[in-house]
Amino acid sequence: MKYVVYGLVVLLLVIHQDFWLWDNNTLIFGFMPIGLFYHACISLAAAATWYLATIFCWPAELTYDDPVTTPEKTGGDA
Repeated sequence: MKYVVYGLVVLLLVIHQDFWLWDNNTLIFGFMPIGLFYHACISLAAAATWYLATIFCWPAELTYDDPVTTPEKTGGDA
C-alpha cells in the first residue's frame, strides 16, 4: 500500500499542472471558474492522499509513546 500512496503523490504532482484550463471560461455551479474548481478538487485529493500516507506510511516507532520512558513535565524542577 505504501507504493500506492507514493504513486498518488506523483500523480497529484503531474495533474496539478493544469495548463489545459488556463483559457477556459466555463463556470461551475454558475459562479466558480473551472480552474478554481479543479484546484479545489486537487486540494481534496491531496488531503485524502495525506490521510492515506499517515495510515499506511507512518513509521511505527513514532506512533505510540511509552508512558514509562516519557519524562514527566512537572513545571519547575530541571
